[in-house]
Amino acid sequence: MHDVEMRGSSREKRARQVAHSEETPLPTIVAHHKVKDAKHWLASPKRQELFGPHGITNIRTFVDPQDSTRVSVLMDVPDMAAFEAVMKTEAAAEAMAYDGVLPETLVITVEA
Repeated sequence: MHDVEMRGSSREKRARQVAHSEETPLPTIVAHHKVKDAKHWLASPKRQELFGPHGITNIRTFVDPQDSTRVSVLMDVPDMAAFEAVMKTEAAAEAMAYDGVLPETLVITVEA
């Protein structure tokens, strides 16, 4: 009986989340920066590992065809404050280092 109540509770919570997301679309952000090696950056699992647990979705990557060291990532972010907090963590610094991101080149823009 308890399990059924918990599952029902989870369904209700999910329904509220879906209703909320339909009312207020997720902000989309674009982060652009330089990397040491675009092939390595593109193949890296670190973006999903870092952002996935925070509900960040629709992560898409882009590479400048004229300069493969210039890249961008586009994503939908449900909580900008949480995103900003994650970006200040050691885990984010480690992910960027692993990916070959040059952090001094990072620029983040938010959909207006």
